Amino acid sequence: MKKKITLLVSAALFCLSTFTLADEITLYSHRHYEYDKVLFKKFSDETGIKVNVVKAGADELIERLKAEGDNSEADLLMTVDAGRLQRAKAAGLLQPVESKLLSERIPAAYRDSEGSWFGVSMRARILAYAKDRVELGELKSYEDLADPKWRGRIVVRSSSNIYNQSLMASIIAEHGVDDARVWAQAVRKNMARPPQGSDRDQIRAVAAGLADVAIVNTYYVGLLINSSEPKDQTVGKGTGIFFPNQSDRGTHVNVSGVGVTKASKNSEAAIRFIEFLVSDEAQAGFPQVSHEYPIVEGAPWSGLLDSWGEFKTDSLELGRLGELNAAAVTVFNEAGWE
Repeated sequence: MKKKITLLVSAALFCLSTFTLADEITLYSHRHYEYDKVLFKKFSDETGIKVNVVKAGADELIERLKAEGDNSEADLLMTVDAGRLQRAKAAGLLQPVESKLLSERIPAAYRDSEGSWFGVSMRARILAYAKDRVELGELKSYEDLADPKWRGRIVVRSSSNIYNQSLMASIIAEHGVDDARVWAQAVRKNMARPPQGSDRDQIRAVAAGLADVAIVNTYYVGLLINSSEPKDQTVGKGTGIFFPNQSDRGTHVNVSGVGVTKASKNSEAAIRFIEFLVSDEAQAGFPQVSHEYPIVEGAPWSGLLDSWGEFKTDSLELGRLGELNAAAVTVFNEAGWE
């Protein structure tokens, strides 16, 4: 009889260990790319785990997680900026994760040192320029945009945009608040119009002759080149790409990233989802479809990204972008950068 009980217990433990993963997870996501739908379906097909997606802005999702507390159904938070992930971590909304695979595949600069969030794709904030009005030798660095030679020649989106806030955070990390404020004031004077619109709108403004240089993320140029609109294709193909600060700290980069929520009831499945996002298959798709750089070193780029060339990236740990976000917002406000 004793032997029979032992066998039954062993069988039960086997069943529990075999079916520990949940059959669905809920992802709070700020991303809005078509490639994500493809990725989520592939993950579901391979694992049998359904991905329920709730979309909203990053700040809205963070506030929702705060309000829901331990009752939240979210297992994962995904944003398009490391700064927001760091903010979620600071608010106690993410749990630390231990994964040998994630530690090995994701460079340390692109993941939280305590395992609270992980970058899965990368983009660079570069200078898009008019090839017929800007000599390549004129372009140097973000700092150089403060030079009066650029008066009336720069366009960029609002300071409320997280991409600009993170760029400013990187400048504060490099030069300090006071110098960053002086830079922001000078760049504001050099703008061809008040900050407005999206990154794609800045590139279109350069193509239309309103300005000569735009501060944008690389993948927006890719989206224009691959647009279904012929006009946007022409705009994208006619845009020059310049990676700033190649002679010193390197070009500012940021990531789309994801973390497991503290409230997650399905953390093992959530971790498996993140691990899937850095698999060879998933990484190969980011350059081809969303025109982002893969996060895993050695993963293939697309022909378009290859055509822009390799570049030196800023080695600043991306968690600093979140830590310096409040200072960045203050600097922008003091500089009159709307």
